[in-house]
Amino acid sequence: MTAEVELEPETIRERLRDGLAAEPAWHIGGDEARPTAPGGRLTPAAVLVALLDRADGLFLVLTQRAAHLNAHAGQISLPGGRMEADDVSAVATALRESEEEIGLVPADVEVLGSLRAYETITGFRIYPVIGWVAAPPAAWRPDPAEVADVFEVPLAFVLDPANHQRDSYLRNGERRHFFVLPYQNRYIWGATAGILVNFARTLAG
Repeated sequence: MTAEVELEPETIRERLRDGLAAEPAWHIGGDEARPTAPGGRLTPAAVLVALLDRADGLFLVLTQRAAHLNAHAGQISLPGGRMEADDVSAVATALRESEEEIGLVPADVEVLGSLRAYETITGFRIYPVIGWVAAPPAAWRPDPAEVADVFEVPLAFVLDPANHQRDSYLRNGERRHFFVLPYQNRYIWGATAGILVNFARTLAG
């Protein structure tokens, strides 16, 4: 992986189309939850890694979760959430959740493929869906019940390996390591940072 990935939009688009065949999200049904340990199951979820083709470059959209939420309050995340019984695929989940959370209309998203599923220690199996937004909205419409803020990060920042930092914490006596992408005053970490690093590596080829 290098920091020299060509950022011309059509080059990025074609590189993603060519490189996202590892585990197509549209083959994953709403019932997909597999045992991970005795008595334990992973909850299926999906997020949208949306590339915004703006006049001044390519960006990714992220959210800051509302402070009153029971889980992961205040953390930075990609638009998305749990797969519901009515969702026919992870793509459907990612698009539905993105519209609910930030007002991104599904018809405006060209789905390019997906990354391999990302499993978390908190019991989720997350399917990251990659979407291209050729005409991003001028303003986002965050749902205050779930989202405190919506912001955009330049794709160039996410692709630069110098921004893929490592941190750790102790959990039940075990030290766990994770990626961090510090952007301005934002602390992008955990599953969101891990998915973005996987995305950068896939794009870098």
